[in-house]
Amino acid sequence: MPRIFAPELRGWTEQVLVAAGVAREHAALVAESLVAASLRGVDSHAIHLLPSYLEQIEAGDVDPAQTGEIVTESGACLVYDGRNGLGQVVADTCCDHAIRLASEHGAGIVSARESNHFGAAAYWAMKIAEAGQVGLVFCNASPIVAPWQGREGRFGTNPVCMAVPWREGTGKHSQWLLDMATTTVAANKIFKAHVNREPSIPSGWAMDREGVPTTDTEAAYAGLLMPLGGYKGSGLAMMVEILCGVLSGGAMSTELGGLRVRGKRFRASQAFIAIDVHRMQPDFEGRIDWLIGHVKSARPAAGFDEVLVANEPELRTRRKRLAEGIPIPDGTWDALVRGAAKLGVAAPAAI
Repeated sequence: MPRIFAPELRGWTEQVLVAAGVAREHAALVAESLVAASLRGVDSHAIHLLPSYLEQIEAGDVDPAQTGEIVTESGACLVYDGRNGLGQVVADTCCDHAIRLASEHGAGIVSARESNHFGAAAYWAMKIAEAGQVGLVFCNASPIVAPWQGREGRFGTNPVCMAVPWREGTGKHSQWLLDMATTTVAANKIFKAHVNREPSIPSGWAMDREGVPTTDTEAAYAGLLMPLGGYKGSGLAMMVEILCGVLSGGAMSTELGGLRVRGKRFRASQAFIAIDVHRMQPDFEGRIDWLIGHVKSARPAAGFDEVLVANEPELRTRRKRLAEGIPIPDGTWDALVRGAAKLGVAAPAAI
C-alpha cells in the first residue's frame, strides 16, 4: 500500500484538477478538502473521491466554471443557488455568508441548492468554528437509503455535523467536532470496499436489493444502506432532507442524482448554520473544555483503556499521518493513477 506525505498529495491533486479544467484557486480548495479528510482518517470522503470527481467533470455532469449566486437574503437567512458548480466552491462561499450573517445578527442560516458533493462536512463546520462560531452543516445525498420498514431508496446518507470554537493552548483538551452519517456508515465506505475488491463488509452496514441485510460487498454496492438505529436514523435523515432540500427549494429524495451517476446532475442541497455563541456565553470555550474533561473522567468500560469524545480519534490519526504519510489502498491508488494519466499527469511519488 503506497503512502504519500500530505503536501505532495495536495499539490498533485491540485495539478490533476487543473488539468481537468478546474481554475487553480478552486482546484487548490478541492485538493485541500480531500487531503484534510485523508489526514483525519476519514478515507471515505478523502482522496478516494478524486477519480469520481474527474469522471463527473469529464461527462459534463458538473460545471467547474460556476460559482453560484445568492437567490434571496433576508435578515439572518440566505438562499444560495450553486448552479451546478463544484460542491467545495459552493460550500466555501456559503460558509463565508453564514459567518457574515452570524457576525451581524448573532446567527446565520444559509441554505444552498443545485450543488454537488462537497467532501467531508467536517471541513466546512471547522471553517465556521475557526471564525469563533459554532458551525452546523447538513447535506442531502443520493437516495440509496431505504426509510425504516421500506426497501426502496428515499434518503441519502444525509450527514449531521457540528464543530465548536476552540482556542489552541487555552484548555486541556482538543476541539470537539461531530461528523456522522444518518446511516450506520457513510456510503463511500462501501464504495471504497468495492474499489479495493474487499469481499465482505461488517454486519449492519447494508441491505441487498431485496432489503435483506448483507455482508457481501458486491450485494451491498448494488443494494441499499441501512439507517442508523433503525427508525431513529430514518427520522434524522428526513430532518436533514427538510433542512436542505425542502428549505432551499432544491431537489429532494429521488430527484437527486449522484456522484457516480452519469448523464444526470447531482443537485445536492446543503445547509450551513453559524451561531455567535459569545453573545450568549463569553466563556464558551472554557465551559466546553470542562465538559470534555468531565465526560472523559468517567471510568472506562470493560475492554477499553479510556473514554474518547468526538474528534479525538481523527486528531490522533492526523498526527500519525502527518508524520508517516497518508496510506492509499491499492485499488484507490490504481484508480488515481489511471484518472491522472488520462489528463497527462504522472503518478505522485509514493514513499
